[in-house]
Amino acid sequence: MSPTRIGNCSGYYGDRASAMVEMLEGGQLDYLTGDYLAELTMLILGRDRMKDPNLGYAKTFVRQLKDSLRLAHERGVTIVANAGGLNPSGLAGAIRELALDQGIDVPIAYVDGDDVRDRAPELGAPDALAANAYLGAFGIADALRAGARIVVTGRVTDASVVVGPAIHAFDWRREQFNALAGAVVAGHVIECGTQATGGNFSGFRSFDRTKPLGFPIAEIAPDGSSVITKHADTGGAVTIDTVTAQLVYEIQDERYYNPDVTVHFDSIELNQQGPDRVSVTNVHGGPPPSRTKVGINRLGGFRNVVEFVLTGLDIEDKAEWVRAQMEAGMARNLPESIEWDLQRTDHSDPDTQAKAAALYRCSVKSMDPEKVGRSFTNSAIEIALASYPGFHVTAPPKAGVPFGVFTAGYLSQSEVPHRVTHADGSVSQIATPESVSDIRAAGPLYIPPTWEPSSAQTQRVPLGRVAHARSGDKGGNANIGVWIGADHPNRDRAWAWLCAELTPERIRELLPEARDLDVSVTYLPRIKAINIVIDGILGDGVAAGTRHDPQAKALGEWLRARLVDVEEDLIHE
Repeated sequence: MSPTRIGNCSGYYGDRASAMVEMLEGGQLDYLTGDYLAELTMLILGRDRMKDPNLGYAKTFVRQLKDSLRLAHERGVTIVANAGGLNPSGLAGAIRELALDQGIDVPIAYVDGDDVRDRAPELGAPDALAANAYLGAFGIADALRAGARIVVTGRVTDASVVVGPAIHAFDWRREQFNALAGAVVAGHVIECGTQATGGNFSGFRSFDRTKPLGFPIAEIAPDGSSVITKHADTGGAVTIDTVTAQLVYEIQDERYYNPDVTVHFDSIELNQQGPDRVSVTNVHGGPPPSRTKVGINRLGGFRNVVEFVLTGLDIEDKAEWVRAQMEAGMARNLPESIEWDLQRTDHSDPDTQAKAAALYRCSVKSMDPEKVGRSFTNSAIEIALASYPGFHVTAPPKAGVPFGVFTAGYLSQSEVPHRVTHADGSVSQIATPESVSDIRAAGPLYIPPTWEPSSAQTQRVPLGRVAHARSGDKGGNANIGVWIGADHPNRDRAWAWLCAELTPERIRELLPEARDLDVSVTYLPRIKAINIVIDGILGDGVAAGTRHDPQAKALGEWLRARLVDVEEDLIHE
């Protein structure tokens, strides 16, 4: 039986609009998938639904289909996407209208049941704007089995839009855990689009960047193994390291929990088969957990920010004065939260004005929009002629804006409906997995190698001259995957050094913002990677974040920039 060829055309709500057409025109596909949902996206869609109950889905998906529906139909490509968001039935209806307008007869199904707002009070969020349980892939497979050529879903796991087509193509059963695990890994690799082909990759200098990056394709075999590739003549690259970069993105530890299977990431093997072809094999899976995650978004209040530019001499004194002035101005209408952050971007003996400047950021939050609105903005502007020399701001402060708070809860899979509404209007109920396991191995699953220093000279260099990194967010936590590149000439020794260097204590030294936080480290030896999770560094999550990098996308690059002492033969550009 031949592999099934599954492409991706979206890694987030707002990804490259032309990608759907590009993927359909670029070469042969059996399925085209898209991931449109993220923790922040669910909040955005929740606010859309508040304004209009007919909305709540990714409107950009409909616009993409307008240019692509006939092309997909003519080429026999089935489309599966989670663009339904909070309203998959509404999206299915919008697609039916589009197909009718274009005179195309295409069976459309949708998957829902994930909306569990009625359970939110027992999960500690009676005021939830959205509460959605993560569903697995068997509903998508059921829709495809019944003949659907377009399947849209609510909050399924990101990988499920890839796993569902694989289940259908090979008629997998629920107990085929290794096959399911392999498909989950393939789905995880391609779900974020061009992040698998060189996007956000710390080794970006290693490939041609003159063309837009191509979107990834997973060729999944009947046993669940896969080859990650892309269409010919597209930009970027598919290498062991670009695939590793996505593998370690936004994971928790070596066990990757999915409603259909628990994937053991420490079993994954990668091999370069040829140009832009990386095989993913040996993936082990086990029974899924009995519970599934529920993403809960609620309105957290209102926030605002102003950035003061402090230039030249006496930066600390200037900061102290403007802070005192601002807090005095806000005293009568004080926000519940005030955060100050001084970024010393200034240089000694600056030869440009920009190099003479530091940024002093004031972020405020309140349940009362007035406290972060006129009261706050007036406090910042009314001192313009009565404050530190050189007073100016990066932009005039605006009205406060609402922000959301993301939290996670858990429900038994048996308590979450999993429905498929088929093209003919009939409804299927998807059974929950019978074989589940919540048993976690005691202690670390892998003991890292012992580092034995040699007599070689050491140099003090950035960590990024030894290792790659990729980072991201999960609610209020951040993860950083760090790994030794596949082309490193002393990869095994570099891996041993990396394991010895990046202990939780050392990570807190290298990233002082984590000094008071819980830091955990797990190991993925087959791909020479370490996964670091920093609990709470992102506060209440991206929608409420006040950090310059609220999704921790650059946290790994900060770590790579820190200086470490390393033997010369381990340095590798």
